[in-house]
Amino acid sequence: MMKASEVRNMTAEELEAKLIGLKKDLFYLRLQHATNQLENPLKIADVKRDIARVKTIIREKELQASASQSR
Repeated sequence: MMKASEVRNMTAEELEAKLIGLKKDLFYLRLQHATNQLENPLKIADVKRDIARVKTIIREKELQASASQSR
């Protein structure tokens, strides 16, 4: 599980790459769950939270950028 402070220190490119990686992880976890190979189903919820965390930070950075441009 990632911490929000770790995510905030990433650049926009790193955040996009992390988001893509997390979505791939979620896909494979769902696949394992569907084939009864997933030992810990709570990992799916953890990855979903990480995806939400990354998306939130991306949005915050977008809003900060637009706010600084409008000044």
